[in-house]
Amino acid sequence: MAFPSCGKPWPARKSAATPASWNKGVRKPAVLLMARLPEALGARLRARFDCHVAAELEGAALQALAPTLRGMVATGESVVSRELLARLPALEIISVLGVGYDGIDMQTARARGICVAHTPGISTDDIADFAMALLLGAARQVVSADRFVRRGDWTTGRFPMTQRVSGKRLGIVGLGRIGSAVAVRARAFGMDIAYTGRAPKADVAYRWCSDAQGLAASVDYLVVCASGGEATRGMIDAGVLAALGPNGVLVNVARGSLVDENALVQALCERKILAAGLDVFCHEPQVPEALLALDNVVLTPHMASTTDATVQAMLELVFANLAAHFDGLPVLAPVG
Repeated sequence: MAFPSCGKPWPARKSAATPASWNKGVRKPAVLLMARLPEALGARLRARFDCHVAAELEGAALQALAPTLRGMVATGESVVSRELLARLPALEIISVLGVGYDGIDMQTARARGICVAHTPGISTDDIADFAMALLLGAARQVVSADRFVRRGDWTTGRFPMTQRVSGKRLGIVGLGRIGSAVAVRARAFGMDIAYTGRAPKADVAYRWCSDAQGLAASVDYLVVCASGGEATRGMIDAGVLAALGPNGVLVNVARGSLVDENALVQALCERKILAAGLDVFCHEPQVPEALLALDNVVLTPHMASTTDATVQAMLELVFANLAAHFDGLPVLAPVG
């Protein structure tokens, strides 16, 4: 996820007193920044903490700082491996700017007692909105139609017919917060909804399928909302795409790792599925040349959650999680 710089001033924290650790003469906790951050967050972190950017540290420099590094700020795309954690013996907390944390070795973090916090729930509506935008864009061929008009082709003929979205069957892979929000929007389009996940949910009336291939075979469109990680890597494979069929549309707003990109390219090239809308990729920001060359896929730069309101709220929470820990308070949003 690329976070834009934010020029707006930070709102004052609702705190009755200034923490003792802010007092003059008290050494600021040392924090490792794993990614480029919006300047608004960077400035606020530097005022509160002794910040060090990982990309600017050579091996020896990181080794020298390691015994003092007590905190870390990462993004959902950061890789925090067991080997890196082993080099940071004083690490107490990782505050993630984002919902996903599949790049963090959670087993090692838990074993070490390292608190991992993130920013869940804030971006749910924006991501669900964007999933529907990608579905509409891909099924109705909005990008191709835009090019058609710009080329002047409308003067010589009409654009080909596209597929209806309203009233169709929608399959959702992962009915968590985001998947549930997608379902709410899809219901407004009169869509019939089915889903797959680890187990059926007792509190929803949507049809449950035990696996992604069975779900794909029973729907017109498939939206991927599941969590990343080894358990879901490549779950949308050639078999799932074949089951979705030549009129099917795949949308991915989750993690690039969930989709077998080679199988997807082949399915799009051979028209085994109609189209795709992708906001995430396996090796971001690198996108396969084969995808770039296709006209039946809508590509966006991992931007589903990056609205002004969501980013500002996420920046506030990532700072608040980190500050609460060092103030001796419970973090606001620990990973469960």
